[in-house]
Amino acid sequence: MEHRKRYVRTEFQSPDGTPLIVEGPLAPKALEGLTMHDGLTAFRAPEAQKRALVEIAGLPEGRIIIARDGDTIVGYVTFHRPDPLERWAEIPDERLLELGGIEVAPPYRGAGLGKKLLQVAFSDPAMEAYLVYTMEFYWHWDLQGTGLSVWAYRQLMERLMGSAGLTRMATDDPDITAHPANCLMVRIGAHVPRETVEAFDRRRFLRRPLS
Repeated sequence: MEHRKRYVRTEFQSPDGTPLIVEGPLAPKALEGLTMHDGLTAFRAPEAQKRALVEIAGLPEGRIIIARDGDTIVGYVTFHRPDPLERWAEIPDERLLELGGIEVAPPYRGAGLGKKLLQVAFSDPAMEAYLVYTMEFYWHWDLQGTGLSVWAYRQLMERLMGSAGLTRMATDDPDITAHPANCLMVRIGAHVPRETVEAFDRRRFLRRPLS
């Protein structure tokens, strides 16, 4: 499968009116010249997260969309093939793409920057060739910083992902069932063949019912 990537760049205003650039997918070299905002800590320390972004950007199917204030990354969304430890990795289909993470630094939240990152990501027509999924885990959510309950934050994430066409789907994946707020969300591109969807659906439920 050919991994076509169309670069998109647009402007956005932060809550205080600061002009931001939202752009991508970016190549590793473009990311290497930028710094990470010190508030981007949802998944790992900022510098470690930057290394992860550079690594993903270098993958044939990897996609990194960022929001930046000057030369500082203040938000990002990542796309890559399923993690080898996930059940979805057992599907031998390059049309499967994981939305691995989305994060916005605290001072830049509240103005719809997360939605803008997703809008830019899915504005590339090539994304219609992918079945994109994300596994939302409450332990990555900034409950303390936002003051939201786990259920309010889940609703926030559903609205955010829903803005890009992802919908919640049931699964017996143990990481999802570990907490009732965790969820699997999926977007099936317009050009994804039926066999890809059927293969994904078969992997959503693997536990045998008790006899």
